[in-house]
Amino acid sequence: MTIQAGEIIMKLRENSFDYAIKDDNTPITHADKASHEFLVNTLEELTPNIPILSEESSHIPFSVRQSWSEYWLIDPLDGTRDFIDGSPDFCISIAFIKDNYPTLGLIYSPFNKVHYYRLGNDPSIKVASKKTYKIITSKPKRWEKIVVGRYSNDNRGLKEHLKLKTNFETFKLGSALKFCLIAEGIYHYYPKFGRCSEWDTAAGVCILEGAGGRVVDLENKALKYNSNKDIISPAFRALA
Repeated sequence: MTIQAGEIIMKLRENSFDYAIKDDNTPITHADKASHEFLVNTLEELTPNIPILSEESSHIPFSVRQSWSEYWLIDPLDGTRDFIDGSPDFCISIAFIKDNYPTLGLIYSPFNKVHYYRLGNDPSIKVASKKTYKIITSKPKRWEKIVVGRYSNDNRGLKEHLKLKTNFETFKLGSALKFCLIAEGIYHYYPKFGRCSEWDTAAGVCILEGAGGRVVDLENKALKYNSNKDIISPAFRALA
């Protein structure tokens, strides 16, 4: 399913400059729409009784959503700005939420043709070139490798937070792939202080926790899903 959605996205990459701006001031391309339609239709066929919340169907009111004990939460094209600008750092993000927390996480990089996923309480897995790897986080050796958003790093909260750190180097990366690269030991820390929606974090939270990491808000509490009207994740820290 994700491979097919990824092929749809890649075929539309040449037309990425043709995009619109949504009410929340974020871009949407034909690839976002096409991937959304394919994934929603496929999930409806596979699990007809499970509700679906996608970035492109976020108009579903909380009065309807609050009764959901389980549902699919998807971002059909996470990292749309990267996609538009020609960066490879975009992905498909799918999570299964049960009792306000992700119990399945799957992230697919169409450009690199790499899957990251975790099922239930199993360890997190990376699939690349038809080979499967168990992934695990790593501790910093001489300095900490901190990854931040490519388009969200000019943020006062983030700058103040980084002033408290020592012996670190920062890297810029788009989309939920940041969670995956911490999960496989490439980076160690991802602080997020800017606006971020629940479909941007859920699959990554599940995958990172399955590799030995964790994601907490600024009060060191786990993130909750579908518990607020606005579907916005709080400021958080993703730690190896």
